[in-house]
Amino acid sequence: MLYWLYSSFDINIFQYITVRAGAAFTIALILTLLFMPRFIAWAQGRKISQPIYDLAPQSHQQKASTPTMGGVVFIGATIIASLFSVKLSNEYAIAAILTLLSFSLIGVKDDLSKILKQKNSAGLTPRAKLMLQISASLAISFYLYFVAGANHELYVPFYKRAIVDMVLVAPFFWALIMVASSNAVNLTDGLDGLATVPSIFALASLSIFVYITGNAVLSSYLLMPKMIAVGEVAIIGSALIGALLGFLWYNSHPAEVFMGDSGSLSVGAFIAYMAIIAKSELLLLLIGLIFVIETVSVILQVGSFKLRKKRVFLMAPIHHHFEMKNWAENKIIVRFWIISFVSNLLALITLKIR
Repeated sequence: MLYWLYSSFDINIFQYITVRAGAAFTIALILTLLFMPRFIAWAQGRKISQPIYDLAPQSHQQKASTPTMGGVVFIGATIIASLFSVKLSNEYAIAAILTLLSFSLIGVKDDLSKILKQKNSAGLTPRAKLMLQISASLAISFYLYFVAGANHELYVPFYKRAIVDMVLVAPFFWALIMVASSNAVNLTDGLDGLATVPSIFALASLSIFVYITGNAVLSSYLLMPKMIAVGEVAIIGSALIGALLGFLWYNSHPAEVFMGDSGSLSVGAFIAYMAIIAKSELLLLLIGLIFVIETVSVILQVGSFKLRKKRVFLMAPIHHHFEMKNWAENKIIVRFWIISFVSNLLALITLKIR
């Protein structure tokens, strides 16, 4: 709508991505703050609460009545704010919105299967969940490749030229990144605000990368790959940051609501999507360092137990390990936030070192 106002009535201010990104941030923040308490009250009335597994740390039992599926609200707010602010004919913006929507719907189905806990509820099995993620990722990746004409070269940090042209391998590589990132954020979402703030940091960094990549002058100056039109996605990234900040108001310790798979799967997939169009696929390992650490801890734990019948950690993901060592929940959360903040600062430094 804002871009339509610019193009129809020559309201010059609305042509700027930065202005529309600020508007999207504000709209998403206000919508989330406005509707989240209503959702919490509704969810409490219908007992849409977080399932607590028997093997979880004992301290988690007190979270059993906390509503979940908060992702429905902040993803919805993000999409509304984005539709209001972006150029709707932009292929990259369309794919971004589809990423948020498709993975959120997968998460909703998975959340409901956990909440209902009925044998015949048609809930998602782990295999079905993974297959849906793969299908959505491939669909978006092929759209990027064949419709949007996305750059399919692979870049590495600190080097200004592509190291290889992935050609038709690119969609499959992008799908792998989206599925991995989606599940990584999902694994991290185990403590109050633990996944929310690192996601905000990652989205802020990637929004900068996307904006620069879509700007001919800045990308040339910083020796970054240039992809005209991807800058519009920075607006959606800004909207999601605003929505997540609104969500954090209620998700900070002690949490009044959890994002659930409806939020974490969508956020993780969108972070991967932004990394793909910013040509920062490998840099995502640093941008999303906390998510990488959490995922690797699970892989090490499962692998070690299967091969050696021994555990590496007291419990995985690794945030549970520190809980078992009697660290206070707030201490774990804030220290993970600090690691995420520093890793994103380091990622931003790569802009000037090429």
